[in-house]
Amino acid sequence: ILRSRTIIWNGPPGVFEWDAFAQGSRAVMDAVIEATQKGATSVIGGGDTAALADKFDAVQKMSHVSTGGGATLELLEGKTMPGIAALSENDKTQ
Repeated sequence: ILRSRTIIWNGPPGVFEWDAFAQGSRAVMDAVIEATQKGATSVIGGGDTAALADKFDAVQKMSHVSTGGGATLELLEGKTMPGIAALSENDKTQ
């Protein structure tokens, strides 16, 4: 993680909601924060990952945080986003 220039993170690696099991998720979060502070671009997608960032006050330390995990991945894959497609079609009719 620390050597990465771009980090796409979708899904925490553990049950961070329970403090007894949050250590691994916290370690990944801390590494992503450190990499971002050193210039990496970090994109966090998904409600659970966004909740993890919120729990550890890390949202503002990331480049981008989205609650749409599946949608984020589909956008990166180049798939058509239904909402954007509908807006685009509406724009063509005017």
